[in-house]
Amino acid sequence: MPRIRRVLETILYCDDLDRAAGFYEALLESVPMLRTPRVVAFASGEGTVLLLFDRRAAQAPLPSPGGLIPGHTGSGPAHIAFAIDRSLVTAWQNRLAELGIAIESRVQWERGGESLYFRDPDGHSVELATPGTWPCY
Repeated sequence: MPRIRRVLETILYCDDLDRAAGFYEALLESVPMLRTPRVVAFASGEGTVLLLFDRRAAQAPLPSPGGLIPGHTGSGPAHIAFAIDRSLVTAWQNRLAELGIAIESRVQWERGGESLYFRDPDGHSVELATPGTWPCY
């Protein structure tokens, strides 16, 4: 059976794309790879992409030179987790404090991992997770 390599893209649907893009630009200290009125794309480490979509615009299919990209959407606050090194937990806590982002929760996992949880401007649950969170990570 063919195997997948990893999750390539994660999408968050946003009510205010500029506001969301500004939040993730500051959080990731990164400029977008792509910015259109419909989508903003960020490199999110190790060949992965974070896509922020305007919630309304994403519902319509998008013709492109290579073919039709189907419309898609989601509702309610979603969840995304970024993998971080254990040695950077304190640095991330300091970074979140600098940005005025409150840590909603902190979890110590039985395998030794640690997670910090906070919210983005659209209410999505954002997690920073160290190794030891999952058997495969």
